Amino acid sequence: MRMNTTHTSFVAVGDSFTEGMSDGLPDGSYRGWADLLAARLAARTPGFRYANLAVRGKLIGQIVDEQTEPAAAMGADLVTLVGGLNDVLRPKCDVERVCGLLEEAAGRLAPSCKQLVLMRSPGRRGPVLVRFLPRMERLFSFIDELAARHGAIVVDLFASEALGDQRMWADDRLHLNTEGHRRVAEAVWQALGHEPEADWNAPLPPAVRPGWVARRTSDARFAREHLGPWIGRRLTGRSSGDGLPPKRAELLPYEG
Repeated sequence: MRMNTTHTSFVAVGDSFTEGMSDGLPDGSYRGWADLLAARLAARTPGFRYANLAVRGKLIGQIVDEQTEPAAAMGADLVTLVGGLNDVLRPKCDVERVCGLLEEAAGRLAPSCKQLVLMRSPGRRGPVLVRFLPRMERLFSFIDELAARHGAIVVDLFASEALGDQRMWADDRLHLNTEGHRRVAEAVWQALGHEPEADWNAPLPPAVRPGWVARRTSDARFAREHLGPWIGRRLTGRSSGDGLPPKRAELLPYEG
């Protein structure tokens, strides 16, 4: 495994996980783990530059077509590639095709940077996760193979019991909340060889189970505000990221 603890530039490639959905800022934008990581790297590296090409809702084929070539052309020291989970969570999915596209993405990005980082994405524990577990396990196994071929670092977030805890997830049950993003940033920070600043995998205190009324109220709000619109997009072939530009399309100085 290659290891370089000094990075002067960072490009993030992926979907809503890397865009940083659900950790909202007053201006309506989002601040996710990649932004937190960039801020920490910028604090120790004068002239640090950062680009985030991730767009919510993107499938791995779209990530390959729209993000990998621009990312490779930037020639950043550090590149993170996280994708494929939107594909495997769909009712119908050719997992081997997803793996092939992920390999194409890694093949473009790895030669262009000093360090490529791949991830086993975290999963919110529950019945939905169990349903898609075989696909996810195949995807994550392939990610390990990719890392071995390209000298990439793999950050195993899926194995974390803490990140699987429902309290780490936003109301939409699809994206991490503020604490979840903070922990992912810390996990990548440590994987890059930096001194730990916290235990990103520290267990949470025992959960207090909400009452029946509170659970039903939460489920109803989730169905109305999140599940219904998601189903509508699936039925009409739309994506939450349609027409949206990348978060930070250019590799520019970043102060954090």
